[in-house]
Amino acid sequence: MRPIAKAGVIFAVLMAVTIGLVVRSVLNAQKHSCEVCVTYHGATQCRPAAGSSRDEAVKTATENACAFLASGMTQIVQCQNTRPDSVRCEGE
Repeated sequence: MRPIAKAGVIFAVLMAVTIGLVVRSVLNAQKHSCEVCVTYHGATQCRPAAGSSRDEAVKTATENACAFLASGMTQIVQCQNTRPDSVRCEGE
């Protein structure tokens, strides 16, 4: 095998290992998955999210739901401070 071809194979293997490690670490970090339903100004939105903790997943899902329900920073903050209608989590 020519030296350039050998270097290409080694590079490809190292890249595959690196990508595998990155994907594995990202998937392991998302241990909790939650769906949160929020009602704000008469409209309801349910959104899923994942996080390394239950609280992080709930917070992210709430933020995602409020992004659909509110407009402007004031409404978004008010929506995020609203108690969710329901919270369903996996991975606890």
